[in-house]
Amino acid sequence: MRRGSLAAILVLGIAVALAASSVSLAGTRLVLWHIQTTDPTLSIIDASVARFRAAHPGVEVEVVPLQNDPYKVRLAVAMGAGDPPDVFISWGGGPLEEYVKAGKVADLTPFLLKDDYIDRFPPAAMGPVTFGGRYYGVPVENVSPAFIWYNRNFWNRYGVSPPSTWDDFLAVADKFKGAGVIPVSLANRTKWPGSMWYMYLVDRIAGEQVFRRAVERTGSFADPPFVRAGEEIQRLVDLGIFPPGFNGIDWDTGGSRMLLYSGRAAMELMGSWQYQIVYGENPEFFEDLDYFPFPTYPGGVGDPTNLIGTPGDNYYSIAASSPNKELAFELIQYLIDDVAVSRRIAAGKIPPVAGVENQLTDPVLRRLYMDFARANHMQLWYDQYLPPELGEVHKNTLQAVFGKTMTPQQAAQEMEAAARNYYGR
Repeated sequence: MRRGSLAAILVLGIAVALAASSVSLAGTRLVLWHIQTTDPTLSIIDASVARFRAAHPGVEVEVVPLQNDPYKVRLAVAMGAGDPPDVFISWGGGPLEEYVKAGKVADLTPFLLKDDYIDRFPPAAMGPVTFGGRYYGVPVENVSPAFIWYNRNFWNRYGVSPPSTWDDFLAVADKFKGAGVIPVSLANRTKWPGSMWYMYLVDRIAGEQVFRRAVERTGSFADPPFVRAGEEIQRLVDLGIFPPGFNGIDWDTGGSRMLLYSGRAAMELMGSWQYQIVYGENPEFFEDLDYFPFPTYPGGVGDPTNLIGTPGDNYYSIAASSPNKELAFELIQYLIDDVAVSRRIAAGKIPPVAGVENQLTDPVLRRLYMDFARANHMQLWYDQYLPPELGEVHKNTLQAVFGKTMTPQQAAQEMEAAARNYYGR
């Protein structure tokens, strides 16, 4: 056969195959709901979807950006009506697990294990969407672990170094207090900042399984580690670690950060978004901004690499009712492929993807990413992991513990009673 004839046959064959592919996909429609309503993330998603469309002629993709709170209501209604979008976001944890238990969410394990795609994500990123050893979501947007932030220049003036143990932390706090500086800034009006201290203490005292057992009802929210963490918080309050009136200070208006900027406070436990916020608010203070991991606890069994925070905010899942699950999963892959990852990094985010440290040129962000990548476990915020009803009880009882209007034992018992009422066991 002449070479020209063979080439013509091959071209014809490819054309027929492409035509057949287009015909098979023609009329296929995917619906994607997400909550990224502002740039640059909105544009990054749109660009990813555009690349997916170009690679899949004939496939219609309807992208629906929604505001945070209305989204939760709309998704619940759609799930209840049996008409959810093909692809939707969540934060993982309890709310997603409730949908999984109801048979509303597709098991993505076969897709993630195919060609070892799961290895694209650090293990800690998958925790909030792993139930019964199966995967029900893909991390896409951002990594936000909580660390203790401080200013190197300010600390150098007092001759102190970041502590690695709880005893060292208390000694550092005592030194700052003796110098007339509030050791820890805290704005607990909205309750979640105080929860970070409680979560880390529970983890360092007893490891990540104690919370998991309480949620799965093989354990209890009144188990000793929860009480011990509450007792330790009240010890910090008694020692004067936090600023006066901390339960009334508003984080959203910068109340805790102003104490840092003015030199009245020495450190603050906060999510990694603190880095970008300080950059925008106080460039001079930002020059020496640094962080250290939460200290180990004496006798505690928690893995010191464990983190609390948002490991993959947001996660993208597929509805069990979707007739096009394989195509929907491919759409998700476009949202977090190499092009999308580079754009998110350029936008100042840390994608929950393995091996991107060399793309992070900022040394603090690179170190933060490496701490995340080596973490054996990252616990999603309790108030996001738990069903909303229990998340509110957690925040309310814990704020009362901080305010010493409730004992740690009372708070633990109230939380456990709420859990029994919610789960029915």
